[in-house]
Amino acid sequence: MTRTLVEQLADFSVDVAYDHLPDTVVEECKRLVLDSLGCAIAAIDTPKGKAGIAYARETGGGLAKARVIGTGERLSAAAAAFANGELINALDYDAVLPPGHVTPYTLPGALAVGEARAGSGKELLVTTAISHEMSFRLGKAMDYLCDMKDGKISPPAIFGYSSTIFGATAAIARMRSQGREVMANALGIAGAISPVNSHMTWVHHAPSTTIKYLNAGVLTQAAFQAALLAEFGHRGDRMMLDDRDYGYARIIGTGRWETAGLTENLGADWRFPAEQSYKPYPHCRILHGLLDALIEIVETNDIRPAEITAIKAQVEAFTLRPIWLNNIIEHVQDAQFSVAHGVALGAHRIPPGRAWQDPALVFGEPVMSLMRKITFEAHPDYNALLSGDAASRPARVEVFARRTSFAGERRYPKGSLSPEPQTRMTTEELIAKFRANAEGLMTAADTDAVVEAVMGLERVGDIGTIMRRMIAHGREAGVARAAE
Repeated sequence: MTRTLVEQLADFSVDVAYDHLPDTVVEECKRLVLDSLGCAIAAIDTPKGKAGIAYARETGGGLAKARVIGTGERLSAAAAAFANGELINALDYDAVLPPGHVTPYTLPGALAVGEARAGSGKELLVTTAISHEMSFRLGKAMDYLCDMKDGKISPPAIFGYSSTIFGATAAIARMRSQGREVMANALGIAGAISPVNSHMTWVHHAPSTTIKYLNAGVLTQAAFQAALLAEFGHRGDRMMLDDRDYGYARIIGTGRWETAGLTENLGADWRFPAEQSYKPYPHCRILHGLLDALIEIVETNDIRPAEITAIKAQVEAFTLRPIWLNNIIEHVQDAQFSVAHGVALGAHRIPPGRAWQDPALVFGEPVMSLMRKITFEAHPDYNALLSGDAASRPARVEVFARRTSFAGERRYPKGSLSPEPQTRMTTEELIAKFRANAEGLMTAADTDAVVEAVMGLERVGDIGTIMRRMIAHGREAGVARAAE
């Protein structure tokens, strides 16, 4: 009898062993873990990060099984995962993979359960690979944010990252050594309790909710519920992914549901590394090509912000929506998505990192004043370039200063895999990003130890030894130094 899609995904989640992972997948998983830990430690003093920690303390004390990154506190595994998911995503500095962000939803549960059960680095690599491959394949089966219709971008009415609950649940269940039948029930339950896809609501309302496109902590909790309820005897809907009319596709609101790729060569053909990208700036990915071009201009020509009389930008057409058009910065998170604010901040040549969301910088008059000199419109070739290559994120910027103008353009932003080899972020660059995020917070010895351990994760016997190193000692002083 043919197994359902849920059951086949369960088989994949249970059967994959470390020795089955290609070297490229192992390397990518290490990069994801290191980048995520760095993003989390850098966010401990952000409003979103502090709120996540506070909620975790309120709901998960007493069990002391897993650590909250940056604090050294031990809470229940579910509570620690909630806080760590929020920390990873707080600065919007974390990795990007279709359907959008994946890691802040899928990694925290695996880390927390792994620490609670003294799981090995090899097992963390396996769960990271499983959860990202599953999330990527589900994302490809569903609507895309930049769907094309008649040669033009035609975004779906409903979109989001809620489907990452399947990968997040699989990671937790695998770390808890669940068998294929319990795993199948867990995935079936996950589909039934999946958070709604509220992404497009967030895009069209400004000022935006600080929940963002999907609260990472909330999804980690749903994944824990799915995995544990199955383990404790609940039965899941194994037809959840097969039934087009009444299954997950209908309840989550996707128009496209192309399931052939969900299980095709699953376990043999690892597809997610080819589209995994990283962020060199703590700002919405949609602005990164523009920042690449702008920063090159101001650095090459040594242009000071006070010399700039105007900046004109051409951006992805999708940005012409309230959350990116917003010029009213009331919360540091508004700065993560406002195009004008991001351009103004980039022109100040401050090294990317947590300082970019220091309130003194975000709300400072130099940035706010330059923000008022910035105009932008849709890139005229956006649709054509995207039709030619779906990885395209075209951007053009013109800076007016010293009675002349300086122009720059990008098709692919730094951090992405593209036909331009220089856009890939190397492992050395990701290590440098981690070190910059940890500077002034973690000790040099802890920073070195975490880098060494994650880069050799297959040799780590207990991932708790890494989490014990992820403690912020500098905090306020570290933020102040980074902003100088």
